[in-house]
Amino acid sequence: QVQLVESGGGLVQAGGSLRLSCVASGNIFSIKAMGWYRQAPGKQREPVATITTTGTTDYVDSVKGRFTISRDNAKNTVYLQMDSLNADDTAVYYCMADWLVLLTNSPRRSWGQGTQVTVSS
Repeated sequence: QVQLVESGGGLVQAGGSLRLSCVASGNIFSIKAMGWYRQAPGKQREPVATITTTGTTDYVDSVKGRFTISRDNAKNTVYLQMDSLNADDTAVYYCMADWLVLLTNSPRRSWGQGTQVTVSS
């Protein structure tokens, strides 16, 4: 099992910055990728940024150049640095981990509890 705990959300003015953190625990060596999703009111949950165990990253077009996903393997933690925030970034942000069940290699996905990011304009 993999558990995720998020922190770092809050209220910020347009143009400001926030950094989200996600700490993973459990079968951490089974994790193949981690990332951040977000869901705004009335919209579908969308992937924002992902990072693999080899360090490959990917971003949704709307955040490229503004957001940076990174990891600290020693702390089992993934971060999302968000700069130049605007009102369209307002959403609940969820940490995600894709992992494999030991021995069977069955794929599973774990989610954090979500953290609210509100950008005032």
